[in-house]
Amino acid sequence: MLLAIDVGNTNSVIALYDAKGPRAQWRTSTSATRTADEYAAWLSQIMAMGGFKLSDVAECIISNVVPQSLFHFRNLSRRYFNCEPFVVTAATIPGVDVRIPKPGEVGADRLVNAVGAFVAYGGPLVVVDSGTATNFDMVGKDGGFEGGVISPGINLSMQALHDAAAQLPRVAIERPARIIGKDTVGAMQSGVFWGYISLIEGLVRRIKDEYPEPLKVVATGGVVSLFEGATDCIDVFDADLTIRGLFEIHKRVKAKR
Repeated sequence: MLLAIDVGNTNSVIALYDAKGPRAQWRTSTSATRTADEYAAWLSQIMAMGGFKLSDVAECIISNVVPQSLFHFRNLSRRYFNCEPFVVTAATIPGVDVRIPKPGEVGADRLVNAVGAFVAYGGPLVVVDSGTATNFDMVGKDGGFEGGVISPGINLSMQALHDAAAQLPRVAIERPARIIGKDTVGAMQSGVFWGYISLIEGLVRRIKDEYPEPLKVVATGGVVSLFEGATDCIDVFDADLTIRGLFEIHKRVKAKR
């Protein structure tokens, strides 16, 4: 079986695939100091809950945006799965033309999203990935990566309010019932939530104005479910886009070999 690992700045998603498709998926917090042995201990327990074991894994693919974590995940694959993991970079993805001056600067997650979105929905399109950062990534009609926009994520914005303003509390991100808040918490929730909706709508509109062809808008990421039903600028909500993109890349790599 294949273990697909998507290491994000805040959370890591780990999915188990066989030849027919996905079998299980788990999410854990990303820690640059968690060792291969610690990941193995956690994985062995959570896999056992689903009827799987570490020895079921024969192959491993990794998308990583936290450089300090890659060493530990490589060791996890080598030590516990007895295989060399395939690490996604702009230079290693088959069949994707990265059309920016410095391809090596593109985060692996953005490229994986481009692959997953193109396979599922065709192109051209824009992928809105809401996590620690909110990325707006352009995918051409042939699946090429054409650049994009990066802005701070919604959780980062809420944290910044709490850290920088002495009288503003730490609050949960929720969709408020009304725009005008009647207390501090309500005002903060409205400002961050609806401010973010406006950011997404405004950037999508400007991207569409600049791009020469009609675009489909696909949203993914750890907090994407917050925005569902709050805006009509997003055509598709797909929370599993990144992990499916990893599976598609693995298929391409195997076919090429």
